[in-house]
Amino acid sequence: MATIRNAREDETETLRDIGLRAWEKAMLNVGEMAGIRDNAQAAFDNFTRKTWLTITVVEKGGVVVGWAAREALDELISDFWIDPPHQHQGLGSALLSAIEADIVRQGFDTARVETHARNDEAVSFFERHGYRINWLTATYSPKLDREVQSVGLSKLLVEDAEATYGPGI
Repeated sequence: MATIRNAREDETETLRDIGLRAWEKAMLNVGEMAGIRDNAQAAFDNFTRKTWLTITVVEKGGVVVGWAAREALDELISDFWIDPPHQHQGLGSALLSAIEADIVRQGFDTARVETHARNDEAVSFFERHGYRINWLTATYSPKLDREVQSVGLSKLLVEDAEATYGPGI
């Protein structure tokens, strides 16, 4: 059974390691990671230490196996990582559902996420959960010190109520 909760400051190294392992798996389609792995590790270390308050974790059997962040506490899910040995067990779905509920509770009607365009597994995961691709771009990533193709996806979480006059029928 999955447990979803807020991250704790003493977990930043665990979160860094999970993020790095999941990132390495996602980057297999890109190739040539050796030159950027150290940059990625430093970026995960910096991110988890500075923004742990924006991170939600998923646990299995009392062990943290994944996490998601909303760095600006808005509708953008800035990070979403499940440790590779724990993928395809419904833990990502449980975490995503909790994050989406937080987004709605905080007054946003749409969730957004961005990922590497060649991260087929992540794109498929979000599409299976109702997200649709909105854009594709290539931009320079200072964290990785290279140009990265990215894709943006979004999902409407709250349907607008149809305007009616008088009592509903």
